[in-house]
Amino acid sequence: MTHSHHVAARTARQLGAGLRALIALTVLCGVLYPLAVTGIAQAAFPGRANGSQLTDAGGRVVGSELIGQRFDLPKKNPDDPEETPVPDLRWFQPRPSAGLTTHGADPRYALLVSGATHLSGDNEVLLRAVRDAKAAVIEDNTAAGYRPTAADVPAEAVTSSGSGLDPHIPPAYAALQVHRVAERNHLAVAEVRALVEAHTDGRILGFVGEPTVNVLWLNVALKALLGTR
Repeated sequence: MTHSHHVAARTARQLGAGLRALIALTVLCGVLYPLAVTGIAQAAFPGRANGSQLTDAGGRVVGSELIGQRFDLPKKNPDDPEETPVPDLRWFQPRPSAGLTTHGADPRYALLVSGATHLSGDNEVLLRAVRDAKAAVIEDNTAAGYRPTAADVPAEAVTSSGSGLDPHIPPAYAALQVHRVAERNHLAVAEVRALVEAHTDGRILGFVGEPTVNVLWLNVALKALLGTR
């Protein structure tokens, strides 16, 4: 066998080995492993594997407990993309959303772009947005016999989280909204306050993190309560 034939045979063997490795790894990593992981996840954690979806009393999926969302009134003109959404004040509202293209007081949840504002604490745009948001929180949550002060407004009510999609608010912000939600839904303040307390999650293991309230969970419970009246 000539030298050229030896080279061709060796090259063919190398190409064959590479092709077999490619096929084997493709089947293993691209088919068997994803199927195994998906199967284990579906068997052990079906809820989380499917996006931690929440349903209302009627069985309708209303969102994910992992992603924040606003609760707005229907648009007056559904075909107008520039129309600013107006919050439906019958419901508890989350903290503001912000993505890489929005500022801290933007009322929309930018689900396609997750990220922080990256504005410094002394940035005039951020300071103006926080002032405007705080004034709106005070005005929106004023109810008969109750008007919050600027000191009552927690930072989470006027700033977004690092991801801009945080589904939680601190108990202080939920408590600030209790009078308004009670008044708009013709419920007793004590009844709404008890609902908030029942849906407040404590620190993990009793000492990690801070207590939080998942706004979507809370509003699902509020809707169920209203459905019994």
